[in-house]
Amino acid sequence: MKILLATKNRDKVTEIRQALSGLDIDLISAADRDDLPEVEEDADTLEGNAIKKAQALFEITGLPSMADDTGLEVDALDGAPGVYSSRYSGLNASYADNVTKLLREMADVPDAQRAAQFRTVIAFVDEDGVTTVEGVCKGVITPSARGEGGFGYDPVFFYPPAGKTFAEMTIVAKNEISHRGTAIRKMAALLQARLAGI
Repeated sequence: MKILLATKNRDKVTEIRQALSGLDIDLISAADRDDLPEVEEDADTLEGNAIKKAQALFEITGLPSMADDTGLEVDALDGAPGVYSSRYSGLNASYADNVTKLLREMADVPDAQRAAQFRTVIAFVDEDGVTTVEGVCKGVITPSARGEGGFGYDPVFFYPPAGKTFAEMTIVAKNEISHRGTAIRKMAALLQARLAGI
C-alpha cells in the first residue's frame, strides 16, 4: 500500500516511518514532493486539522493520505497551547520560541500544578472515506529544558514513569509510550487489517 503522509515536518516523518516500519507500506512524505501545497491548519480542533490536511492531499493526488495534528494541553493554562501548539509564539515560531513562551507562562506555577498532556489525532483518507484515531500521553511541564533529542516541546515534557523528558529518550523508547506512538499503533492496526482484506 502506498500512503502519502501529509506533513513536511521531517521530525514527524521520522517518528511515523519508524513506528510503521513493520507494515508492507510505501510511505511517501509531502516533504519529498515539490508539487504539493502547505495546507493551512485553521480548524478549531486537532481532529479538524488532521482531516483537512489528509483530505486535501487525497483530493490532489488520489493517493491514500494520512495526516496528524498534535497539541500540548497544559492544565494550568486552561488547555493551551492546544490546537495552536506549533504556532504558540507566532506563525513562524521555532521550537525554541514556543518552549521559551511556555516556560515564561509557567514561571510562577507550582510543581503540583504543572500537569499536561500531549494529544495526537491521526486522520486517514482514501476512497472509502475518513478514519481517525487518537493518542494521549500525560506528563508534567518541567521548569527548564532537559535533553537533546526529540523536537517541539519534548525538552520540557517530563514523563514520570520513565523519569525523563521526551527529549532525554531515544526515538524508539519515546514511540513506545508517546501520544503519537499510541495513535500510530492504532492506525497501524487498522491499516494491517485493510492490507489483510479484513
